[in-house]
Amino acid sequence: MEINNNQLLRFTTAGSVDDGKSTLIGRLLYDSKSIFEDQLQSVSDTSAKKGHDNLDLALFTDGLRDEREQGITIDVAYRYFTTPKRKFIIADTPGHIQYTRNMVTGASTANAAVILIDARHGVIEQTKRHSFIASLLNIPHLIVCINKMDLVDFAEERFNQIITEFESFSSKLLIKDVRYIPISALLGDNVVNRSSNLDWYQGGTLLNILETLHISSDINKIDARFPVQTVLRPQNGKHLDFRGYAGRIASGIYRVGDEVAVLPSGFTSKIKTIVKGEEEIMEAYAPMSIAITLENDIDIGRGDMIVKKNNQPETEQEFDVMLCWLSNEPAKPRAKYTIMQATNEQRAMIKEVIYKIDIDSYNRNMEDKTLNMNDIARIKIRATHRLMLDSYRDNRNTGSIILIDENTNETVAAGMIV
Repeated sequence: MEINNNQLLRFTTAGSVDDGKSTLIGRLLYDSKSIFEDQLQSVSDTSAKKGHDNLDLALFTDGLRDEREQGITIDVAYRYFTTPKRKFIIADTPGHIQYTRNMVTGASTANAAVILIDARHGVIEQTKRHSFIASLLNIPHLIVCINKMDLVDFAEERFNQIITEFESFSSKLLIKDVRYIPISALLGDNVVNRSSNLDWYQGGTLLNILETLHISSDINKIDARFPVQTVLRPQNGKHLDFRGYAGRIASGIYRVGDEVAVLPSGFTSKIKTIVKGEEEIMEAYAPMSIAITLENDIDIGRGDMIVKKNNQPETEQEFDVMLCWLSNEPAKPRAKYTIMQATNEQRAMIKEVIYKIDIDSYNRNMEDKTLNMNDIARIKIRATHRLMLDSYRDNRNTGSIILIDENTNETVAAGMIV
């Protein structure tokens, strides 16, 4: 298969504390020769100060000095590297259970998720939690790295046991492609280079799989959605009669002459011109930033959406979302929040917690209605005005929402429209 070396693969890493994520990323960067000399020298010096005989690979991912001093990795760290075959962005998320919210952030734009499992411990609650979030976020590829194989004598039997454990619950998830790799991040087995210790494994190394994964665009090319960010009305010059609606196309294609509807008003018109920068173009598609003019003079503002007349989203005030609660403070019953969806911003309330997900069993908890940090639940939201809704599985851009606390301006929840 021919690989486009300009292709960008975004992937997230997740696992429990001490499963070896930082070491794995460090090994990927080091063995693929993606480390700058000054970085290498800095990590070498720090490793020596800590009394390590060899390079502490985990230091390549701990970018902040205070993180290193505490000996933990916090928040979401983004790392960039390139091989001759592909460009990569890694979203490295913490393994602590209290940082589930960070995985939701880091994985929201990922093409693949790398889940680490300690070969000694097998599948644990965090494995299930991270896999469930990957499924919820519609990540198409899951790469399960069974790490620390050197601590179980590189045993094929143990590798197969963990695959069986993983498949017993992953069959309930909506993930199309799951791969399994036995590795030792510390020693470098099957990360970038093939391992003679694991010669019974016939698949590719982690880097080989990352370089050859098929990247399907997560942009919906069928449903045309143009959330309006601002209205352009020049105050001087030769374009005084220009009234353009500017924004970034969320999905689909727009052409001059297309019949469109403006939501939520429902007024219809035709596209008169499409402007990109200073140039008029005949068609535009996601994710281009453009301005559209219409043949009719319609009252349009920020938060409205221009769509094809014969292909419109649902417009609802009340709707269901799968929500991850991100705040340290529990959700307040019937409290008002600011809801943001695309360019639409208005007030909303959590009308009902329908059920929470028990991550260990994936069962629905219909009794507990309190949303605490890292809880994942199906909820019903009521907004002050109608929103233009697509399901998250059909359209990531228009199918996602966030809730913001009006008093603290803190983002308290991220949700996927069902």
